[in-house]
Amino acid sequence: MTTAATSPDPIRPRRSRLVRLIYELWFQVLLGAVLGIAVGLVWPDVGAALSPLNDWFIAIVKMIVIPVVFCVVTTSIASMDSLRKAGRIGAKALGYFVVLSLASMLIGLIVANIFKPGAGMKIDLSELDAESVPGHDQHADGVVEFIDRVIPSSLFGAITGNEILAALLVSIVFGCALNVSGERATPITEGLSALSTVVFKIVSWVMRLAPFGTFGALAMVVAKYGAESLQQLGYLILLFTATCVLYVVVILGAISRACGLGLFAVMRYLKDELLVALSTCSSEAVLPALIRKLEELGVGKPVVGIVIPSGFSFNLDGSAVYLTMASLFLAQAVGIDLSWQQQLVMVGVMMLTSKGTAGIAGGAFIVLASTVTAVGHIPLAALALIVGIDRILNEGRVFINVLGNAFAAIVIGKWEKDFDLHKARSVLAGNHGQPVTHEQPVV
Repeated sequence: MTTAATSPDPIRPRRSRLVRLIYELWFQVLLGAVLGIAVGLVWPDVGAALSPLNDWFIAIVKMIVIPVVFCVVTTSIASMDSLRKAGRIGAKALGYFVVLSLASMLIGLIVANIFKPGAGMKIDLSELDAESVPGHDQHADGVVEFIDRVIPSSLFGAITGNEILAALLVSIVFGCALNVSGERATPITEGLSALSTVVFKIVSWVMRLAPFGTFGALAMVVAKYGAESLQQLGYLILLFTATCVLYVVVILGAISRACGLGLFAVMRYLKDELLVALSTCSSEAVLPALIRKLEELGVGKPVVGIVIPSGFSFNLDGSAVYLTMASLFLAQAVGIDLSWQQQLVMVGVMMLTSKGTAGIAGGAFIVLASTVTAVGHIPLAALALIVGIDRILNEGRVFINVLGNAFAAIVIGKWEKDFDLHKARSVLAGNHGQPVTHEQPVV
């Protein structure tokens, strides 16, 4: 008597794949985005009321950002063989940031001069109200104000505050002190390493809330702007988006090839962080998770610990593209023809003022207002033209800021010979559809 072989159930593998997909963070974020857009379109009043979901998520993330920066930077410097390495990494990172920021601004300048997104609008300045511009009475910090923000009122006050630059300074000083103290400071170093484990466990929990933040953010945006968000100054939105895509493919693509990696493989690996940043319009929201991902990718802990926190203050390539494109758009819209000399002066001012607003919510818009005021070529009232779409343009800015800083860490790691290319290729090849664990930090 023969027994018929049991045929495999074709439905079960599909179900298991679906279950795994549901637990993927990027899928949950994408689902939150779709639901947020639907609610904003169908029930605008409800969508507008959901804005606190995004605000609460960003607030929770900011709660953990400073402890992450302190633990990562301090333990990175404390574990270095020589403090010269920390100074060398910092100098290389700063040079890289300056070059990329300048290149980003020039790209925005060239695109705006060629395609002239504001030409033909013929806006009457008398119809614009400068008082309606958010931040019209604010200005980017000067050198003195900038240094005031960096220096904390107390050593541990920086760790309990919300100023990343001040926390970065204290972390560097504390890490250097641990490094030169030798074996006597070993218990503190080991304690901070153990604290890192706890902090990153909290990060893994916090990131599970990202879909709710995404849902609230997009529901609010669609409810506020609706269909008009696709029409109002649509050409500028389209041109800026195309420029962002061009920047990613050409500039970051060339950098990724120089590092021996595939651009789209890295983007797939960072899809969770990029989607969260894109939907919440916050770079800080992904800083802790980005640090962990880059360490898992094979970038040395000292490099990641120094480059990433400083990069989110000094290496805002997406904001740089926005600043020059928006400035020329405003000039063209009100019929002002800026010479190349005036445009280059404007770029020079932006290179300085953009560093003074690092970490400030809406910092790029404040820099734009400060530059317009300082240079004097464009009336401040013209900024009222782009207030309505600044939130939309911010998505492209944040996306490039996050991805650009990830590549900055890889470049500096390769430059320092502290980047495991073989491990990076192995991780990228094996994580196209698998979640990356955040259980233990790489020490």
